[in-house]
Amino acid sequence: MTPLMKFHQLKEKVIHLQLETMTTLLGRIGNPQNDYRTVHVGGTNGKGSVAALVASMLGEGGWTVGLYTSPHLVDQRERIRIDGRMIDGRAFTACGTVLERHMPADTTYFEFMTAAAFLHFSREKVDMAVIEVGLGGRLDATNVLSPEVTVITNISREHESFLGGRLVDIAREKAGILKGGGDLVTGVSQEKVRSYLEKTCNEKGSRFHRLGRDFQVRSSAPGKFTYRGLERTIGGLSLPLAGRHQRRNAALALCTVEILDKKGFPVDEEAVRRGLREVSWPGRLEILRRHPTVVVDGAHNPAAVSSLVRALRQEFQYDRLGFVFGVLGDKDFRTMVKHIQSVADWIIFTRPGNERALDPEVLRRLIRGEDMPARVIEDPGEACREALKGASPGDLVCIAGSLYLVGDAYRIFSGRRE
Repeated sequence: MTPLMKFHQLKEKVIHLQLETMTTLLGRIGNPQNDYRTVHVGGTNGKGSVAALVASMLGEGGWTVGLYTSPHLVDQRERIRIDGRMIDGRAFTACGTVLERHMPADTTYFEFMTAAAFLHFSREKVDMAVIEVGLGGRLDATNVLSPEVTVITNISREHESFLGGRLVDIAREKAGILKGGGDLVTGVSQEKVRSYLEKTCNEKGSRFHRLGRDFQVRSSAPGKFTYRGLERTIGGLSLPLAGRHQRRNAALALCTVEILDKKGFPVDEEAVRRGLREVSWPGRLEILRRHPTVVVDGAHNPAAVSSLVRALRQEFQYDRLGFVFGVLGDKDFRTMVKHIQSVADWIIFTRPGNERALDPEVLRRLIRGEDMPARVIEDPGEACREALKGASPGDLVCIAGSLYLVGDAYRIFSGRRE
């Protein structure tokens, strides 16, 4: 079998909520995840943003930093980065060749990619790796780490068939990434969930740091904000990521970096400023073109779509607002459509380029009345092109609902990104 042949036969839709396969595979290749220090980032929304912000600040501080996130937008190698650069083809093939000699028969796509990231970071001798959880936490393939800091960004309902229907059930799964003796940084807002996480920290001998109580962020001058942390206060900070929710994500990342500073990874104030200012995290309220304005956002659950709608209202100016919207079938798409319909002048429903995508006709049938023009265009490329044709220069077109759809939009607007 040729190099990476097994990898290309793996199915991305297969989900393993168990750790046996991962621990077996990693054990066979020498447990590379133990060769460097780690930050583990879980939660419902904002995981990738927080991970990217932490990695950016550490990198500006002079550390060699690995970053593992999912999913990718265009190229699967985007998931594995060191100092902002994705793994090159030769290194990816080399890691894949090693893994394919040792893969258990039931290894999934996500397990393969996670192990490839761990192996690559070991081979390149990173100082720190920032790892984003894939799904849940307790049984996620990434949960083989002993992190310096664990982050749980927030918790809302998602993947209920896997994680449970109550917030406390979901919190229990998310909290499964907590390890004894470390630090938890969190932005959870629900009192019951906060209490559960704090109780879990106490039981494990971990320190609990909560946004709004132990550290906070406040807007100051236009486009600027101030971080008041555990011991450090920094004003006049700026961030290229749009949306008020990104400042909350920045606060979680800043607290994480502040804790790491005390654990032997110093990052001075100027490096913090640069790391925030220069961070790159595509597909999150990102403008791809102007006249008309085209914005892509990976909002893929009700809480994320609610933040998206709020940001569009508060931070953008437009004559009319249209959506190209597609979603995977395991999401709470009914609530997402309600949020979008509250602000949209028109909607085109489409099918993201993923085998788990929901039939867009199901979405169209949720629209009631004649006041909301809504139609289905199955092909995402054609949907985006039709959206542009129907938009005036002063309009805004938002492409959202799935990072897979954002990836489709990237391919369509290639060469015209700002």
